[in-house]
Amino acid sequence: MTILDYCLITIAYLVGSISSAIIVCRLMGLPDPRSEGSGNPGATNVLRVGGKRAAAITLTGDMLKGLLPALAANLLGATPLVLALTGLAAFLGHLYPLFFGFRGGKGVATMLGVLFGFHWLVGLATAASWLLVAKVFKVSSLAALVATLFSPLYVWLVMGRVPELIVTTAVMTVILFWRHRSNIQRLLRGEEGLISKKS
Repeated sequence: MTILDYCLITIAYLVGSISSAIIVCRLMGLPDPRSEGSGNPGATNVLRVGGKRAAAITLTGDMLKGLLPALAANLLGATPLVLALTGLAAFLGHLYPLFFGFRGGKGVATMLGVLFGFHWLVGLATAASWLLVAKVFKVSSLAALVATLFSPLYVWLVMGRVPELIVTTAVMTVILFWRHRSNIQRLLRGEEGLISKKS
């Protein structure tokens, strides 16, 4: 890899480390999402503590953190390995942000942004899967888990047999499932909240 490649990956992590939830809540005079609601600095918890407008801004910011680094790598003609590592770095930056004590969100929106950066059709397919499951079951975490579970398949179908991207997408999915382990336990007990109730 070249110096530019290492710079792309490092910048991606730093961009991912910018916590949209914390910044939005501070600017809007809302409680710190790490100490209110579920304690998770992500769009869903911002919805709980600050309402739809704050959550929408947070969601957009979290997606852009994944989209912009991956898109930049794509436009600069990065190799599949560098593109994959750039996307993964942005994702890990969101989960373990350097600027906020390595305490980040669960990564759904940022992973979706990364997938859009890989290829717009991959992002679109994953987003459509989320919307379909959310519409039917009205459970945000279930929609996220199902959508990301299929994302490596979407990468393969759209972009072909590119092992670096397929494996990296699968790694992000595994990490996302781990970050949602408490949600999975609530889903199994039938106690996970509905999107309509959170709204």
